Amino acid sequence: MRDLKVPSQRHPEKAHKVDNPQPKKPDWIRVKAPVSEGYKITRNIMRDNNLVTVCEEAGCPNVGECWSQGHATMMIMGDICTRGCSFCNIATGKPSNLDIFEPGRVAVAVKKLGLNHVVITSVDRDDLNDGGADHFAQTIRAVRKQSPTTTIEILTPDFLKCEDNTLETVVEAKPDVFNHNLETVPGLYPKVRPGARYFHSLRLLQRVKEMDPSMFTKSGIMVGLGEDRQSVMQVMDDLRSADVDFLTIGQYLQPTPKHHAVDRFVHPDEFSSYEQAAYGKGFLMVSATPLTRSSYHAGDDFKKMREARNLKLSHNQI
Repeated sequence: MRDLKVPSQRHPEKAHKVDNPQPKKPDWIRVKAPVSEGYKITRNIMRDNNLVTVCEEAGCPNVGECWSQGHATMMIMGDICTRGCSFCNIATGKPSNLDIFEPGRVAVAVKKLGLNHVVITSVDRDDLNDGGADHFAQTIRAVRKQSPTTTIEILTPDFLKCEDNTLETVVEAKPDVFNHNLETVPGLYPKVRPGARYFHSLRLLQRVKEMDPSMFTKSGIMVGLGEDRQSVMQVMDDLRSADVDFLTIGQYLQPTPKHHAVDRFVHPDEFSSYEQAAYGKGFLMVSATPLTRSSYHAGDDFKKMREARNLKLSHNQI
């Protein structure tokens, strides 16, 4: 596994002063180090195709499990983000020019891995007029050409500073799942996502459904950043008002001492209660566990979500 950059190279400007000591990490959040042969094969395919994965760049705790099964989340458009979110371990700065050959390399890797479902995400690219929307579309089309039976899930930035028709470019490429994470509750945006706008992100998800009602939409938040239960419930209601199908809720883990502090480690029982509440509010699919991440078990969850929609449609026809 590639060594992560040392803390001094990541977001030195985002230091979050902590007056109280960090809570002790509980047993339920601990994972084994990645050592399997499957992990090594996946890593080598990523290296051979000069691809970046969010699994490594964001320090995902599930990388060992996912890569051992040949699952990796591709991160396109480089590994330098134009935003400086206080929770994120991806480096901030001035990105390089887009690599026009990257969509093809992603498609080759997807085929070599034999993926039934792939998740493609990116850094924020506020330096581009379309935020990288066309690059997303090209990558989707390249994967479709190489692996026509693979279902495609994209996890996009918010396209906050982009042209009016930017979102249409991505939706018209027909990903199977359009995911955009709210990340946290609106009251924490100034500290956690200072470059983003909560209601813009919410409206983005709503517009996807307006453009293509058949497209699955997905969003997620982290807990343990300082939110309360009522605010989490409000986010659920907001997402349902935007007709979002799939909700993920996972524990926030502080990447380095310079990032936003962990307020608390949420107990698995509380995650279970969030899951029950979310299903009660009408989500087709919910994943709420301490280790839940946007792309964790994404392929299996997509199948369950599709089955849930088909069941709902059949009931409505009776």
